[in-house]
Amino acid sequence: MNLIVSHIRKEYGEKTILCDCSASFDSRGTYVLMGPNGCGKSTFLRICSLIENQDGGEILFSDDKSSLLHDLSLRRRITLVLARIGVFNTTVHKNVAYGLTIRGIHQSEIDKKVSSALTFVGLEHKKNQRALTLSSGETQRLGIARALAIEPEILFLDEPTASVDQENTEVIESIIRTMKTGGRTTVIMTTHDREQAERLADVLLFMKEGTISPP
Repeated sequence: MNLIVSHIRKEYGEKTILCDCSASFDSRGTYVLMGPNGCGKSTFLRICSLIENQDGGEILFSDDKSSLLHDLSLRRRITLVLARIGVFNTTVHKNVAYGLTIRGIHQSEIDKKVSSALTFVGLEHKKNQRALTLSSGETQRLGIARALAIEPEILFLDEPTASVDQENTEVIESIIRTMKTGGRTTVIMTTHDREQAERLADVLLFMKEGTISPP
């Protein structure tokens, strides 16, 4: 699946957050959008992931050169993991299973996919633990597992290591690098950390004052 963002504009009241933003995500790998806090990166991801509407411009998803409707079917092929994810007051396993459960997938298949996702992020040993007792870094890994369980074609990650300790930061970066090697999912992530961006990016984009430009 490809994504083309053309001349996106977003305003909140009289404040312009995004101004004429354009970018193309047309291959597997990891795209990293970097820039200072408050420059509009998170808003850009929410719009691209169809969580929020733009005030101008166009979001075009395509598959084999055919444009895709912004319907439930498309929304189930993409997902966004926020910097501070919400968790349900239940086990780690049931948190990861949520997206699969609402899709009506058979329980045996859910258990298989959840186990695979938790193993991938290194949390399989905590599957029966209450999710609210996880550390902030483990919670972020839980969010990634929950996203990966539904096997998205495009995964949006908003500051995936924000407020995360060094050990979990290294684990999360390793997860992203492994996903890149697997080549099944396009990752579009934001960060304000230049060194992290250079470590992870196949394609590096830079945002300043609401506009995307070459780094």
